Amino acid sequence: MKIERIEAIPYAIPYTHPLKFASGEVTTADHVLLRVHTDTGLVGVADAPPRPYTYGETQASIVAIVEQVFAPQVTGLDVLDRGKIHAVLNRTIHNQVAKGALDIALWDLMGKAMQTPVHKLLGGYTDHMRVSHMLGFRPAQELLDEALRFGEEYGITTFKLKVGRRPLGLDIEACHVLREGLGEDVDIYLDANRGWTANEALEVLRRTEGLGLSLLEEPCDAKEAMSRRRLVEKSPIPVVGDESVPTAGDVSRELLSGGCNAICIKTARSGFTEAQQILGLCTGLGVDVTMGNQIDTQIGSLATVTFGAAHEATSRRAGELSNFLDMADDLLAEPIRIENGNISVRDVPGVGAAIDEGKLAKYRLS
Repeated sequence: MKIERIEAIPYAIPYTHPLKFASGEVTTADHVLLRVHTDTGLVGVADAPPRPYTYGETQASIVAIVEQVFAPQVTGLDVLDRGKIHAVLNRTIHNQVAKGALDIALWDLMGKAMQTPVHKLLGGYTDHMRVSHMLGFRPAQELLDEALRFGEEYGITTFKLKVGRRPLGLDIEACHVLREGLGEDVDIYLDANRGWTANEALEVLRRTEGLGLSLLEEPCDAKEAMSRRRLVEKSPIPVVGDESVPTAGDVSRELLSGGCNAICIKTARSGFTEAQQILGLCTGLGVDVTMGNQIDTQIGSLATVTFGAAHEATSRRAGELSNFLDMADDLLAEPIRIENGNISVRDVPGVGAAIDEGKLAKYRLS
């Protein structure tokens, strides 16, 4: 089964409720749909979400690197020769989201060829994941209202609060209001997207002590090596590396240098192959992991569920899977459903991301 051609299709779907956070704001899902066609007629599918303020990739750059660099180099190679394909891709540095999407499309093809769900090929630990919902920058009472609504409608009991604002009191107030309004049994954790300094993060931890916050993700830029190490040493809760750890090499550097003591895995930037390498490193070192979200569409969220449900370590915590609910539409032919706070894997060959061709025609840009 050889790669015959690769499509990189840019499309745009607006968000009904834009997500605002310390490093940017997303108002439109201007993503790239990747399709890997084979000589057997099978097609592998994946979604690439550009995040220029985080990784430097844009919609145009993903299309260009796939069409002009990757596709000519891997066309004609056997889909099952993933090691050879990755060696080719890795000759080009960075471009993690483009590489990750190609990897997921290859896994999708392998599942379809073997008539097996990819979550079983990856490990098959369970068939669902609990859902965590991300809350963006809003006044504290609006955040509480949103969390209560998602709890009532979807059974979600885990929330990631986007923080990193100044004055610090804005986010500190939000933490207190959410805890008081949601009760002790709801899991709340923070993500500053590098919005604070390490010392500001320590001050927030001091002023939210006793609220039962479970994690602090990317509180400051990892380049603040000394002060961030001090933060990790003094923090009463795990400090999670996210933007600072897109590759397995970055993960080892940050863990061994004391820059973080937990890791966020995002299949959108690592694919399934490197995500397994990162997970193996973390489990070997006894480091907690979370399954993160690139403000994904349903296609991307389905990929996260596929990987997260496949492994015991990634299914311990709720995965960030629900922000597609804030989109005006999506490309999946069969929409994802959240039931009792969970999303199930697709029990079909591959990842299960069948595309609605009518919607693709409506939203594609070229």
